[in-house]
Amino acid sequence: MIKKEQIEKYALDALSDEYFIVSIQIKKGNIIDVIIDGDNGVSIQKCIDVSRSVEGKLDRDIEDFELNVSSAGLGKPFTVHRQYKKNIGKEVEVNPANDKQVSGVIKSVDDDGFDLEVKTIEKEKKKKIEVLKTLRFNFDENPKVKNIISFK
Repeated sequence: MIKKEQIEKYALDALSDEYFIVSIQIKKGNIIDVIIDGDNGVSIQKCIDVSRSVEGKLDRDIEDFELNVSSAGLGKPFTVHRQYKKNIGKEVEVNPANDKQVSGVIKSVDDDGFDLEVKTIEKEKKKKIEVLKTLRFNFDENPKVKNIISFK
């Protein structure tokens, strides 16, 4: 039986410090899905390198498998702490569990959560002015956070 720890070790053999594993799933029928990310993104070549590292260390004669290695998608919610850190200074969309969606820029990340700078419009003496506010989100509240794709 193929084990998750085994796949993780083989994948890490092909990753330098700037890359990290987002998730590893082994599904029914030995379908292995490995999702990786990097501080500066992930190239197709890096996915190939990880795939070859894992595949080269597993024996199809002992156990057949299907291997899929991909990068964390831009539109997918963050799942590991390092994804938040790599996105400091970038615009994201946050869907808190019990509140409405907000968009803003991640300003800081710590072990407990992150700070998001948002722009709001407020009325002041019959004028609308733009105000920057910082909102705090804690990881234990499980907010869904993902990148905003902009073509500016």
